[in-house]
Amino acid sequence: MKSPRFYDYLLLTILALIWSSAFFNIKIATNSFGPITIAFLRVFFASIPLLILCHFKKIKVEAFTKDWHRFAIIGFVNLVLPFFLISYGVKFVQSNLAAILMSSTPLTSTILGHYFTKLEKFNLTKTLGVLVGFSGIVYLFSDNLLINENNYFAAILILLGATGYVVGGVLTLKISNKKNENVTTSICIWATLILIPLTLYFENPKGLDPELISLISVIYLGIVATGIAWLLRFKILTDNGLIFQSQVSFLIPIFGIILGYIFLGEVITPKIIISVILVLIGIYLAKKSTD
Repeated sequence: MKSPRFYDYLLLTILALIWSSAFFNIKIATNSFGPITIAFLRVFFASIPLLILCHFKKIKVEAFTKDWHRFAIIGFVNLVLPFFLISYGVKFVQSNLAAILMSSTPLTSTILGHYFTKLEKFNLTKTLGVLVGFSGIVYLFSDNLLINENNYFAAILILLGATGYVVGGVLTLKISNKKNENVTTSICIWATLILIPLTLYFENPKGLDPELISLISVIYLGIVATGIAWLLRFKILTDNGLIFQSQVSFLIPIFGIILGYIFLGEVITPKIIISVILVLIGIYLAKKSTD
């Protein structure tokens, strides 16, 4: 694997900005759309650039082959459930809180990796990283100005959504012999198919008259923050490997706080800053023992 260049760090920063921007766009989208509809539109629009990529690279999309059930399960766990839970939760909390809560995924993956993989076992440094990182999350819940009895449950749902990403990643290891583009496109297709009846039954968006800004946000969430972001992630992984790409975790909560402040005027409290610092230290320690 070649040494990262300035160009590679630039792509990593762009990826972090795109993923961080998802949170305030979800907040805007909730003004006009329900959480199931947001999840559906997100995976639907995400499928477009992914299908185009597979077409031009002549990659076979295996969504409806003998492994269809694997793609369907991963699509539900890795996309349907997290997208719904996060969209529901963000309606009741600041988007910057969602960015911080979502940054717990490297810590959760460290725990699950210990139990479900052979090479990701706990050691002293990893254990300390998980404890420090999650102490930041727990401390964040003590910020009564931002998390209270009215939105406590919503914050928990966002954490569960983050866990869905990690579990989906573990399940994806079972089909790691397949091309990333094929897997991501296939699970997006299945997530779309799963969400169509759920959207029509529970939210019936036919009569919606969404605000233009909400419509733009949900299209952005699908095409850019999901579809294009995944393609960018593939390139970074291919050029520089998983360890380099995983550094995006350090940037997402920072950018999430900044973007929430700029676009939504969200409050940045001292406890948010302390929580982010603890989470980033935890992620660093958890990853340091893997490098």
